[in-house]
Amino acid sequence: MRTEIQTYTKISAFENIKIEPFDVNKRYTRPHRHHKYLELVYFTKGTGTHYMDEEGYPIEPPMAFVVKKDEVHHWAIDSIPEGFVIIIKEDFLEKTLDRHLNLQLNALENHRVIFTKGDTSLSPLFEIACKELKSLGAERDFIMEGILKAILSKILSFAPASPKQTLGEIDNLFIELLEKELKNDVGYYAQALNTTSQNLNAICKRKFDKTASTVIAEHIIKEAKRQLLYTDLSATEIAYNLSFGDVSHFVKFFKRFEQKTPLQFKKETLVP
Repeated sequence: MRTEIQTYTKISAFENIKIEPFDVNKRYTRPHRHHKYLELVYFTKGTGTHYMDEEGYPIEPPMAFVVKKDEVHHWAIDSIPEGFVIIIKEDFLEKTLDRHLNLQLNALENHRVIFTKGDTSLSPLFEIACKELKSLGAERDFIMEGILKAILSKILSFAPASPKQTLGEIDNLFIELLEKELKNDVGYYAQALNTTSQNLNAICKRKFDKTASTVIAEHIIKEAKRQLLYTDLSATEIAYNLSFGDVSHFVKFFKRFEQKTPLQFKKETLVP
């Protein structure tokens, strides 16, 4: 019985960033999420499907996939793929003082799929990055940041326009808290962020054009869907995991946002 979603660690404890060619042995994987890191996968060749949460995306190179640390994903690749993978740990972001790099990564997380048709420079940049990452020179980290910024800048130049967002402290910390612990309680997060519920709500309205309770609900529904699709847990067990007092409250909450019960969603959504 699957009681939880598997969490994979594809980078050693001694590394903060990893850039390497895509492993052709990873053509078919089980649904999983990552342990505190962002993954960017760039394909130059390959066909099949990439499943992210409950959605399947055709692999149509050249293209890049962005997999955030909380998302559940798996591969179903039916031809020999070619491309590269970047894995970036939270520790890397904490160490770098380059604000532009942090802005790029924040912008990247607004997308899941970016098509790069017509580009000829990304593969050479990835190859340089793979080579430099193996060097032991004193300037390696500085050089890596420069190459990474070049790669991300190029990929983001192909990204569709997204609503302009202003970076702040509380809004980012709010999202980080939601990724760590889910509670349907605005006051809980306001207290954790050392602010008021009214101020948190105002910040969410400015940043996301949504109330704080709606932002929380979206994260709860997303995680509920993951557990419904990728575990064998009952609705009662999922309700408990998501801090609902009883299953009836969870079912009503889910149905209010999805217009169907958790069981109906599970039966109607087919994920290989």
